[in-house]
Amino acid sequence: MTDDAELQYSVTDGIGHIVLNRPHRRNALTFEMYDRIREICVTVGTDADPDDVRVLIFSGGGDAAFAAGTDISQFRSFTAQDAIDYEQMIDGTLTMIEECRVPTIGALNGFCTGGGAAIAASLDIRIGSRDLKVGAPIARTLGNCLAIGNLNRFVRLVGEARVKYMLLTAQLIGAEEAASAGFISECLDDRDAVLSRAEETARGITELAPLTLDATMRGLRRLQTMTPLPDDHDLVEQCFGSADFKEGVTAFFDKRKPDWKGV
Repeated sequence: MTDDAELQYSVTDGIGHIVLNRPHRRNALTFEMYDRIREICVTVGTDADPDDVRVLIFSGGGDAAFAAGTDISQFRSFTAQDAIDYEQMIDGTLTMIEECRVPTIGALNGFCTGGGAAIAASLDIRIGSRDLKVGAPIARTLGNCLAIGNLNRFVRLVGEARVKYMLLTAQLIGAEEAASAGFISECLDDRDAVLSRAEETARGITELAPLTLDATMRGLRRLQTMTPLPDDHDLVEQCFGSADFKEGVTAFFDKRKPDWKGV
């Protein structure tokens, strides 16, 4: 096992396990955690993988969350250019998850929000617990925005109407709605049941034809990237470079409601 406390990676019988392990912060991700995920996803399923991983499972440590987005302390001194660099870094990590040469499974429980929801949306299969809460309530919390790449991921999964509702009302959807929308394929009682089912699914996948799985995933990825996404730097700069965003970050740490000014 590779254990740097905040992200744990281990392999057993060809099944890789990535655990987002910051339960005291609802597994909010640091930039270093995004980098480590990217490194793992680039390696597994290739000749450079010493562990011969056939399937990769993502889960969160503790009972409260899969991941509640990016750690907000990373945003304390953000400029508009920092925001563009950040979104490009995040998109690079999510793209590497999507392009991973082995199937990926999300064992989701509790809060799955912001960057955590984006990671989940990038996985091939998602299994959730009954306490699952999915969304990106950024219009209430920070006043930033989703990059177009993440908007596209969510729209692909749950449809434009539901994404509009989630973002324009800053509401989270529960497990039943996530299942009916197709965000998760199964809804189980609790985290332990979800992890057990993810393991069972992964073991079944290791017995299947690897070239068929590879061709299927690569073919679907080509379909998804047929039309290039438009540039969104102006939208990212508008939100992350605003006084409102700075107010949102300050209010988060002051534990108060932000005073939005629209500037």
